[in-house]
Amino acid sequence: MSDDALAAQIRDTLTRRAPDDPCITYRELAEQLGLQPPGTIQRVAVALEQTMREDVAKGRAMIAALVVSRVGEMPRPGFFDLAVALGRFPDDPAQHHDAWKAECLAIRREQTCSRVGPVCGPGTL
Repeated sequence: MSDDALAAQIRDTLTRRAPDDPCITYRELAEQLGLQPPGTIQRVAVALEQTMREDVAKGRAMIAALVVSRVGEMPRPGFFDLAVALGRFPDDPAQHHDAWKAECLAIRREQTCSRVGPVCGPGTL
């Protein structure tokens, strides 16, 4: 599968997530996409970076914010690094958590602005 096709499939998968459970781990996403080791998480990360670039270029919330690590229930550091490089997040790492929460809320508004509930799981917002 090409990087473009994988990014499109990831976007489709994330867009279809239930509003009351929108976040998914990198591993769960790889499994849902039917990716096989080795390198599945790396392939997912590269495709997520592509969706981030596309979203910022089109003025949309970065749907990649919905993909989180099992540990810490937040995106991996590479997400924050690219979000800063793209000008979406502030340079100060102390502000990244709040910026990520705001991004999750923006995704929520774009996808289901009429529904109310948790954005990225219990305790994250």
